[in-house]
Amino acid sequence: MPYVDSQGVKLYYEEAGKGTPIVFVHEFADDLNGWAPQVRFFSRRYRCIAFNARGYPPSDVPKSRAKYSQAIATDDIAAVMRHLKLRKAHIIGCSMGGYAALHFGLRYPRLALSLTSVGVGFGSDPDKRKQFLRDTEVMARRFEELGAREAIKPYQIGPSRVQMQNKDPAGFAHFCAEFAKHSALGSANTLRGVQGRRPTVYALERGLRKLTVPLHMMSGDEDNNCLEPGLFIKRVCPSAWLTVVPNTGHAVNVEEPDLFNRLIAEFLAQVESGRWRPRDKRYYNQSTMTKK
Repeated sequence: MPYVDSQGVKLYYEEAGKGTPIVFVHEFADDLNGWAPQVRFFSRRYRCIAFNARGYPPSDVPKSRAKYSQAIATDDIAAVMRHLKLRKAHIIGCSMGGYAALHFGLRYPRLALSLTSVGVGFGSDPDKRKQFLRDTEVMARRFEELGAREAIKPYQIGPSRVQMQNKDPAGFAHFCAEFAKHSALGSANTLRGVQGRRPTVYALERGLRKLTVPLHMMSGDEDNNCLEPGLFIKRVCPSAWLTVVPNTGHAVNVEEPDLFNRLIAEFLAQVESGRWRPRDKRYYNQSTMTKK
């Protein structure tokens, strides 16, 4: 099995195709296999790399919670790129992976050709913050006390997951079955070390206002925890696109893989053709009628 060493932790990865690199970064409830429809599609033209985060076998599952954080998750992407000798890559992440992609752009902008962050912002809205932190700790305890299969039962039918269950029952059943195989220890440590301690997207405003790497924010229109944060990023970041996918929940890449692939292909084509541009400064004119 191929592994990357990141600060003494082994990260399992897979790759397919040749060409400009794309690195896929998975969400909390998934692993690299969730990107299979994207790898199959984009590996026809790109070199596609997907890896399992620390805490997700066959990657190592460190016992110490200190081995898990948002900064470490971001550095793990850089470690994958260094190991594979990638000078630059498109970074595509969902949810937890979308946060990592966003932070990667802020910390390693010279390594990123573009950033795509899907379903980012959960736990950021001030009116939902306390509930998010409580839920995070409750879920971490469930993993410790019940094991993954029992722990995930309320999580997998949350308000931004039922859309997939309604659209694609077979696909949803497969998603849940794979989720149930996750490491209970790795999931608990990820919840406490990464999810529960990461900064909100609003805390990133200063960096986002300076970000020049092409950024594609994407959210399902029924992913209520991520709509406002996504709109906030669109407003403050001059390099950001925002796509809102109708009748869709949290993990757009899993729920609507064909549409997701087309949207990403268009974004990458704009970036690579030189047609992508940062926001026109005239956007900031407060008057819709007169020039100021």
